[in-house]
Amino acid sequence: MFNETERLNEPGMPIPHLLAAWRQLRESEPNLRARDLAERLGVSEGELVASRCGDGVTRLQAPWPELIHALPELGRVMVLTRNDSCVHEKKGTFAHIEIGGAMGVVLDEAIDLRLFLTHWKHGFAVRETSRGRMLQSMQFFDGDGRAVHKIYLTDDSNRDAWRSLTSRFAAGVQSPLLELRTVAEPLPHMLCDEAVDIESLRAGWRAMRDPHDFFALLKKRQVTRVQALHLVGSEFARQVRNDAIHLALESAAASGLPIMVFVGSPGVVQIHTGPVHNIKPMGPWLNVLDEDFNLHLRVDHIVESWVVRKPTPEGPVTSLELYDARGGQIVQLFGKRKPGIPELEAWRALAESLPPMETTHG
Repeated sequence: MFNETERLNEPGMPIPHLLAAWRQLRESEPNLRARDLAERLGVSEGELVASRCGDGVTRLQAPWPELIHALPELGRVMVLTRNDSCVHEKKGTFAHIEIGGAMGVVLDEAIDLRLFLTHWKHGFAVRETSRGRMLQSMQFFDGDGRAVHKIYLTDDSNRDAWRSLTSRFAAGVQSPLLELRTVAEPLPHMLCDEAVDIESLRAGWRAMRDPHDFFALLKKRQVTRVQALHLVGSEFARQVRNDAIHLALESAAASGLPIMVFVGSPGVVQIHTGPVHNIKPMGPWLNVLDEDFNLHLRVDHIVESWVVRKPTPEGPVTSLELYDARGGQIVQLFGKRKPGIPELEAWRALAESLPPMETTHG
């Protein structure tokens, strides 16, 4: 049996040894998910998938835009994007794909993605049995072996198309090795709080015309997201209790209020737009378990929660934003909206009703 905290792999562990350890661990703990299996084995998830090349796994090769433009052929699929604290799963079809350089969007009603292809370093077609079911997927990883996006076939998918795309985009060399590379932090050089020109930060915030301008503002002022929220003041940001996400989801489910749920990996931001229904806490997880949308959130990873306001020509846009211990963004919630249309008053009222951090007891 494996110890809970034991990491089994050593640098340079031969592939056959890694595969043997993987099979033994899967047999002894069949409910472990791929990410947790890899962590327990002391490798990245990408390394573990690559190690199985030739045994249900086919290494794929770029150009990724060409492959992404072919994904509508798969029909109805489930797409999965996650970070360390949150998993976002959505069922639908790929459509309305636009890619320019390293950036792209998928703008179907159900599958709504923002793509950052510089983080799509490795791709694989995977056929495996999990919990008694045969799963077929395409999985993409960053240079450090972190998963950035996965696409799973459903009962309604076109399996012939999956086989055809796997063959068409198969790499010439099916190496089981994955050469890892360090992925740079998106904002590596930050000022300390005392060095930030807070009035200039506020002025830049006030001058924003689109929420998408926020990243450029952070970069220009050399601040992190969480740092900016702490410094900018109550005009734009208000810290709320860390159970605010549960309260917001329960309220939206009860009223039928359509919301937007954003979860990002380095390579993809995945968005759900619409109502939520089944809100289910399970241990450390808060889940949305709807037919076409699942969210799995580790509530014990939430360190800070903020209600944030950003200006637009149609009025302020309000979000609920959750952050982890490293200041990484876990998830964002908005009211359903489209560019050029004011946000829903019901969403703004819900966000403003969330209890402030200072009311926490104990």
